[in-house]
Amino acid sequence: MFAVIRTGGKQYKVAKDDVLSVEKLEGEAGAAVTFADVLMVGGETVRAGAPLVGGASVMAEIVEQGRGEKVVAFKKRRRKDSRRKRGHRQHFTKVKITEIHVG
Repeated sequence: MFAVIRTGGKQYKVAKDDVLSVEKLEGEAGAAVTFADVLMVGGETVRAGAPLVGGASVMAEIVEQGRGEKVVAFKKRRRKDSRRKRGHRQHFTKVKITEIHVG
């Protein structure tokens, strides 16, 4: 069985025991989170929502909170003696899917 969920402005196809990194969620490691924005549930039969599947939810456990690799934004205007270098590290939450409720 699989589900397509929406969190952090992105969509993820998940199944039981999957571990994935999503945009930062509030909570400590070991806490349980529920994703209520389920767009599709599949298995033997596929149920697609319009836009959400009614009564469906995905339960997950927070594995860790962290920050991603540094992304460098470098801008240069040639012959103008103008350059700018900025770094950014995006926060993320690693979650493990524990179960999928169809409802």
